[in-house]
Amino acid sequence: MRRVAPHSAEPAWKRYLRHAPPVLGLVLLIAAVSVAHREFKHLRFEDIARAIGHIPRERLMLGLGLSVCAYLVLTLYDLLGSIYAGYRLAYRKIAFASFCAYALSHNLGVSALSGGAVRFRLYAGWGASPLQIGKLIGFCSLTFSFGALVLGGGALIFSPHAVPFVGASLPGWLLQGIGVTLWLVTVGYVVLAARGQQTVLFGHTLRLPGLPMALGQILLASTDMSTTASILYVLLPQAPHLTFLRFLAVYVLSYSAGVMASLPGGIGVFDTVMLLGLSAWLPAPRVLGAILIFRLFYYVIPLFLAGTLFALHEIVLRGRGLLRHAPVAQGLAHWSENDLAIAAGTGTTALCGSMLLAMGVLAPSMDSGWIDPNFSPTALAGHFVPSLIGAALLVFCIGLAQRVRLAWLGTICLLLLGAAITAIGENLRVVPAILVLASFVLAPYRPAFQRMTRLRPQALQPATVAPLLALVACVLSLAVFERHVRFVSANSWWRIVSSPDVPASVRLAVGLSVLVGMLALWRLLLPGSTEAVAWTMDQRVRYATLGGKPPSRADGIVFDEAGRAAMPFRRIGRVLLGLGDPAGEASARASVLWRLAELARREGRRLAVYRTGPGLLDVYGGLGLAAIPLGADGLPMGAQSEARASAFLLCASDADLTLLLPRLAELAGPNRLAA
Repeated sequence: MRRVAPHSAEPAWKRYLRHAPPVLGLVLLIAAVSVAHREFKHLRFEDIARAIGHIPRERLMLGLGLSVCAYLVLTLYDLLGSIYAGYRLAYRKIAFASFCAYALSHNLGVSALSGGAVRFRLYAGWGASPLQIGKLIGFCSLTFSFGALVLGGGALIFSPHAVPFVGASLPGWLLQGIGVTLWLVTVGYVVLAARGQQTVLFGHTLRLPGLPMALGQILLASTDMSTTASILYVLLPQAPHLTFLRFLAVYVLSYSAGVMASLPGGIGVFDTVMLLGLSAWLPAPRVLGAILIFRLFYYVIPLFLAGTLFALHEIVLRGRGLLRHAPVAQGLAHWSENDLAIAAGTGTTALCGSMLLAMGVLAPSMDSGWIDPNFSPTALAGHFVPSLIGAALLVFCIGLAQRVRLAWLGTICLLLLGAAITAIGENLRVVPAILVLASFVLAPYRPAFQRMTRLRPQALQPATVAPLLALVACVLSLAVFERHVRFVSANSWWRIVSSPDVPASVRLAVGLSVLVGMLALWRLLLPGSTEAVAWTMDQRVRYATLGGKPPSRADGIVFDEAGRAAMPFRRIGRVLLGLGDPAGEASARASVLWRLAELARREGRRLAVYRTGPGLLDVYGGLGLAAIPLGADGLPMGAQSEARASAFLLCASDADLTLLLPRLAELAGPNRLAA
């Protein structure tokens, strides 16, 4: 079977760069937990509770009111975005969509998934086209970044020495220069927008919104971040020399670190940077108490409200049967449901993993006396095993975000194992209940996790065997060293690594075993590599055997991992165009689509698919493709004909559609799919 040499293969550094965000998030979380333990190990819950009790009632009400104002400001993102996308809608609907999207994305993390999924679900039901929704989401994401640029730049320019970690060590002129650079980036965007021309950014052609809209973006983003920061500021006690500008410098850095960590709500990272940044002005219990109330007002309460409102909307929507007769709307609905499952699963797993990692702080000891007074708690390895499970869950989040089925199964098993182990301890009995609930939330969404990994018994290769053996070796090594740390108090693995009371050899061995084990697990969870096969007569016959109708021309064909389904494709400019729906077993078709998308990324192309049916619109939507209805002649139909369309063109952007439109007559004519 002759393989096709990859065209314009993506450089290796770009492939590794795609994995940078989750790895960076993991590193930042571990660093934050370690620093927090070292700097605030004497912190007690009694001190935090006392600090919360000292917050004046007037300040609490003011913080709650500012939280309401912050979410009202957020609705303006969608309002401006809808104007930019050319789709006008009543403000009450825009406010509802914005509130649900931001409340979920703030808490679940991966906002491009969770917030975008909610917007697709709601705006599609209100008549917006997929391309219009995509423009709105991109506009909101771009606008959001200007808050950090403007306020962060201002803090560096006017109060450089208030910036945590670097303010006291770096010269003020250098920090001010960085601040000026951030402002120049913003000014450059305004100048480009004033010219009213299209701009190519990272290979994508963007139509800038014009000067008034650009100024509105900057003002809105700055107001948003200032209002959100004010919630936490009013909850803090007054401190000498802690002006709002100095506080803003700490907040922007903490917020940016939380965003880079890609964790739900920046949990752990945001809190640690805030604690360290404000330690020069306020005691840790007062800061942490204010952060907890801030999270309650800005994260937890809106999450419950948005979840309830969104659920009620879904009940009403389904009860009226509004999606029953619209294939495109059904596809978008399933798309958003799958994306919500991915976002919720990833966010919930990250929270559970962080909770297990922090068990040593939350519950200093595990008392199993409620089972048997003579039962030795040391036999449970204290917090050692739960903290290892927490680290593994954070790695599994990477697989969940990429829709890997093995990650789904492994996450459920680890959640239940963690629940069984923590249930033995008497302290924090709510932890096992949370873990079991998380596994029940994730379990029904197996269809959303359709990608396979390289770890298959029938196709083991050195690239798979090496990390598998490394993982087994690390688990055995940690099992051996467990008896050396069993009697150490508060023996989470990260506390052992940083503890001066543990021999250096044990600390080094545990640290390396955990690090290598997490890297090996990450490698095993990566989706299987994709290789295209040349389009020969043998492959035409094989494709026909799978039930497909071979096109008269193709550049190659992609099979799933087991060869049970396949899809031919063509290369047209910067687009990798799939031809028709995958043929073969229904359970393997989604995997073929993901492999074709991976091939497109490797070659530096954008994926599109021609003449698909409505059956897999949910999977295509998960790949970021918008559906354009086609008529019997293979050419686009009017928007009013979407409901009766049976074939679609799927593409990701206006630029791809512009590229493909002149070729559709050719694809639908001599090179059409065989009837």
